[in-house]
Amino acid sequence: MGLQTAGPIQIVPLHEPEAARVAAPPKAAKLTYRGGPLLSAVEVFNVFWGAAWTQQAQLKSDLDGFFDYVLTSPLMDQLAEYSVPGTPIGQGRRTGSIIVSPPDPAASVTDVDVQRMLQDQIATNAAFPKAGPNTLYFVYLPSGVSVSLGGSSSCQSFCGYHDAIGGKVFYSVMPAPDCSGCLGGVSAFEALTSTSSHELCEAVTDPVPGQGWYDDSNGEIGDICAWQTRKLGGFNVQLEWSNRAGACQ
Repeated sequence: MGLQTAGPIQIVPLHEPEAARVAAPPKAAKLTYRGGPLLSAVEVFNVFWGAAWTQQAQLKSDLDGFFDYVLTSPLMDQLAEYSVPGTPIGQGRRTGSIIVSPPDPAASVTDVDVQRMLQDQIATNAAFPKAGPNTLYFVYLPSGVSVSLGGSSSCQSFCGYHDAIGGKVFYSVMPAPDCSGCLGGVSAFEALTSTSSHELCEAVTDPVPGQGWYDDSNGEIGDICAWQTRKLGGFNVQLEWSNRAGACQ
């Protein structure tokens, strides 16, 4: 139905202190496949929403460069263990990026606003790629703009999320890390690449939340390892859960 989402939206929670995460490791984590779609060769299109992004050209370029690297990196290679017959998961590519303005986002937007913007752009903007089985739109909000869904707001309850419109239009939403709970003690760019890698891996393995690879107790591949990071190609990325290894890698 129109802008209605399909399945439970999956979010990046606020950063927890290191001690809290070490004291409470995931119990018996194991992702199981629920029969839904997977993104076998993900095609990321970055959507920078708002004229404010014209003043953040370096950050926009850095985020594009992050995807150019990470989509053909070992991070994608390790997702191959979640391939299923007929749908092998491999490397992807960035198909482009765009600044969308107008319309500009209000100071506070909802997930419905994000969905409406995406659907309008897909329908009317020739520079905007149509949704395909591997298309993943990454929507970046400028600093000072919050997003809410389900009664919760970014930087108060979460740092990003992904979902699907009608089970076919896959997207992630990345608000600016305007609070300490979303910075996690690193720079804004490092926080964005960490949360973006979290949502990227989740969207590849569970694009319609709860219908791909999912754990009823622990959530998705990134949730199990939230805010555990490493450097890859000079970028800050999050560790992801490996069923094969039984650990975050």
